[in-house]
Amino acid sequence: MNELRPDPDQLLAHVEAEEARAKRGHLRIFFGASAGVGKTYAMLEAARGARSTGTDVVVGYVEPHGRVETERLLEGLERLPTLAVRYRGITRNEFDLDAALKRRPTILLVDELAHSNPVGGEPPARHPKRWQDVEELLEAGVDVWTTVNVQHLESLNDVVAQITGVRQRGAHRSAAR
Repeated sequence: MNELRPDPDQLLAHVEAEEARAKRGHLRIFFGASAGVGKTYAMLEAARGARSTGTDVVVGYVEPHGRVETERLLEGLERLPTLAVRYRGITRNEFDLDAALKRRPTILLVDELAHSNPVGGEPPARHPKRWQDVEELLEAGVDVWTTVNVQHLESLNDVVAQITGVRQRGAHRSAAR
């Protein structure tokens, strides 16, 4: 009788991959059609709800865009300090990835997933895009909640496919035939 036995190296690789997947953080995206529709507001409301149940929720970076209602929702939530980055003669407050990795909350809020980090700033950004910062956080086991607008989806297609394992096939067809 010819018994087929599984390859032990393949079994080990499968188990290791499953363990890595189990340790990886989860991504929750608050999605909107455009700026100002309430993505950040909804994310902050959900964060306050999670915090009220005892979950360790920390604001890594939120851009309130001067909206008083958004600022109010930030009250009482722990906020990581931003990183002052000098870029093209001005100083911008940016998300501090190292501070977030050091703090390691259960849930980290990181607004504007499609944001471009200032390449060539001082101090220099580790990644050119915020989604890459988020990917590093997920790999470290931190759950991340973020926001994104519909117009940024195509530019994030590869990222979404990498995170979810599902590739979106675009139907870019010309109206003229």
